[in-house]
Amino acid sequence: MDKYFNDAVIGNGTITASYTKTGELLRLYYPTIDYKQFIDFFNVGIKVNDSNIIYTHKDVNNLYNQYYIENTNILKTEIFNTYFRLKLIQTDFCPIKENVLVKRYKFKNENTIDLELNFLVHSKMLTDNNNQVSGYKKDNLLLQYMHDYTVAIFSENNITSAQINNTEANIQEGSIWGKDYIGMSNDSSISYNLGILKPGEEKEINIFVYVEDAKNKSQLSTNTSRIKKLDLNKEEEATRKYWKKYVKEHDGLNLNLPITEKNIRIQNIYTRTILLYALLTNSQTGGISAAIEIDENRTKCGRYSYCWPRDAIFITEAMDLLNMKKETEKFYKNFCKNTQSKSGRWEQRFYTDGTLAPCWGYQIDETAAVVYGVYNHYLKAKEVKFLKDNLKMCEKAVHYLEKYVTNVLEGKDEQYLSYDLWEENEGIHTYSLATIFAAFESFIKIYEVIKPEYKENRIKLEQIEKRTVEVEKLLRELKGYILKNLYDNDKKTLIRNKDGKIDISLLGTVTPFKVFEPKEKKVLNTVERINMTLRTYTGGYLRYENDNYMGGNPWTIANLWLANYYIEAGDKKKAKECFNYVVNTATEHGFIAEQINNQQMAPAWVIGLGWAHALFVIVLSKLYL
Repeated sequence: MDKYFNDAVIGNGTITASYTKTGELLRLYYPTIDYKQFIDFFNVGIKVNDSNIIYTHKDVNNLYNQYYIENTNILKTEIFNTYFRLKLIQTDFCPIKENVLVKRYKFKNENTIDLELNFLVHSKMLTDNNNQVSGYKKDNLLLQYMHDYTVAIFSENNITSAQINNTEANIQEGSIWGKDYIGMSNDSSISYNLGILKPGEEKEINIFVYVEDAKNKSQLSTNTSRIKKLDLNKEEEATRKYWKKYVKEHDGLNLNLPITEKNIRIQNIYTRTILLYALLTNSQTGGISAAIEIDENRTKCGRYSYCWPRDAIFITEAMDLLNMKKETEKFYKNFCKNTQSKSGRWEQRFYTDGTLAPCWGYQIDETAAVVYGVYNHYLKAKEVKFLKDNLKMCEKAVHYLEKYVTNVLEGKDEQYLSYDLWEENEGIHTYSLATIFAAFESFIKIYEVIKPEYKENRIKLEQIEKRTVEVEKLLRELKGYILKNLYDNDKKTLIRNKDGKIDISLLGTVTPFKVFEPKEKKVLNTVERINMTLRTYTGGYLRYENDNYMGGNPWTIANLWLANYYIEAGDKKKAKECFNYVVNTATEHGFIAEQINNQQMAPAWVIGLGWAHALFVIVLSKLYL
């Protein structure tokens, strides 16, 4: 089943879950934010009197209203079935200290007749030949187990009926049955008879989705029994307080904007960014996921739930603004150190636990970005120890970058091709070289800061002096190469590579990598070409000329990148125009999508992109502070 849009996300750092805007549970991750994902589908429905099943997430008679509890990762979905006049409030949250997803359902009969309710859960887990899922009804639990994990679905209520095999044959009738208590099926169902709900009466049922590592299977019964006894009102309140405190502690910008409709939207996106980053960051390793996954089967893309160093350096800059210093430092001091290869480079992308993710080619800017990011964090934290802790890592990376640049300068292009930042074109790219330029500049500045630490070490000081001269020489030559080979003398603009196209990433030469000043003629001409070729009729910007990925839509990072450029150029009016496009197209929950459908002015792909939220915070800090 393809399920491309995560409209909402909740979690606690160990359990992560995503939802549609109608409250359907789409994905469940454990024990990290990007691995392992268990759910194919998780359908909840009710049989009312003699009806067929009425799915809570889709029925022609259902009306929906979804929202987060303010400043939290607790999700509420209000559902009203107009035919039976049955109101349902669904509350989803993950207690901070429990490996469990809590799903609370409160029913109210707003009809004039009695309503008999039978509550059904139909769960299908992802399975494969090397890790097959089976179903097992045991001790009032539905266990969907595999070699390495067990997913337990249960309630304080007693199961009325269960069907381990062939649920799809009859669940539409709103009834399930079967003599099997165990079976080789990855989809099974359970039901709970809630009895008669009289007019005006309310009833509740709580469903728990608990994941247990097979290594701890002996604890499964003990843990599920304990979870059943939790006071969920207290757990929900404790979770609410935790997230409110978390937002307060990480309100680094302290906006205090006047109350207007637009400013309320800005504040909503800002707050949701803080809460999203808590769910994208692996607290054990420091790895940062680009987004919650949207395409496990790779039907339209190469997947998203990985850590790209290139994306992460923008996210860490935003984290620094959001008082997430510890998270930023763990990314560099732990994650980056552990994922750097012996040659000094970083590959395209990784799982957040630090293992290498599926890749399809080398991208030199991934390596350069880390060096830039290390110094950029120092500028915020002003801690020399951080630079010293990461010096060896940066030295290895720069040594690798020097070899790459030397070969490019010597014309050995064909042997040293790299994919661009969009991961589509192999070649020598302006953005990639700009990233290297910034890495070299950052490295020289790191040496300037750290030199006094080695005042008693003559050999190290001599090494620093020698390396500084070598890198400075390459820095000058690299800028000359860009001007000679990646500048169109006829059009008087920069070009992205030898294909001659205009690309929003050309702005990287100004912000953040500072190869050129924002008002240099070549830059002004390039920005003019960007406006002529990439701006769409709604004010959204494409990534590059003839961009056709996912049909060719404006990208929010393109608008935010241009907004950042205009700020650097001193034109806040134009910056706000670009920024407002992103504000106006964010979702009701405050998530920024990767792309926007111009006709609908709504997300076209990947809701809650970490990179886009990072640029939003960076631009916001410059526009409103």
